[in-house]
Amino acid sequence: MNEHFFSDTSVMLGRSMRHTFRSMDTILTVCITPIAMMLLFVYVFGGAIQSGMDNYVNYLLPGILLIAIASGISYTAYRLFLDKQRGIIERFHSMPIARSSLLWGHVLTSVVSNVISVVVIILVALIMGFRSSAGVLPWLAVAGILVLFTLALTWVAAIAGLSAKSVEGASAFSYPLIFLPFISSAFVPTETMPSVVRAFAENQPVTSIVETIRALLSSEPVGNEIWVALAWCLGILIVAYVFAVRAYKRKAV
Repeated sequence: MNEHFFSDTSVMLGRSMRHTFRSMDTILTVCITPIAMMLLFVYVFGGAIQSGMDNYVNYLLPGILLIAIASGISYTAYRLFLDKQRGIIERFHSMPIARSSLLWGHVLTSVVSNVISVVVIILVALIMGFRSSAGVLPWLAVAGILVLFTLALTWVAAIAGLSAKSVEGASAFSYPLIFLPFISSAFVPTETMPSVVRAFAENQPVTSIVETIRALLSSEPVGNEIWVALAWCLGILIVAYVFAVRAYKRKAV
């Protein structure tokens, strides 16, 4: 590892964050759609959905947070694609800096901006009546899972941004990720689904992550779901990281 890796990465993080804060509409856009969905499901459909909880927003919030993150990471792919298209990656590689610092700058920016989006959505949920009996440690566990989930999807976004041939291609990969929570226990219990759909819903990563976060926020036992959730997040993170680094090295040649 380059001896200046951390200092170079901090510079690249600052560069990427400045771009983000100069266009705050990206963070606002990431927040608006999940908040609109939360309002729609709670105040329009919530009365007709039997979630097993007295307050439907408590049931719904974990899935909304995952949708927000899946939406937010598309901007990482978009910005990486622009850096590739404009020759900025090659320009930085010609300078005496750690080559991977540019990539890590984008990844860490994704984590920071998604944390901001998640906090905004939780504040709105509190206004809508969300309440949690969880203590500090469960909240820290929830934060850790969300950050790990963000990192996993951000490395997937990096692959898309470095491999795409167009701006549309760089962003389109996120659509299936945004749609995935709808076929999970994020909005309704999986017991209400047809057998084939239920089998898929119960064996895809979003359900275990949602169930873990929901249990932590409700001060209920998490059981084995937390280990399944962590396995999914770490598995996706490791595989995506390997392929993203390979794609990045090809651009560095």
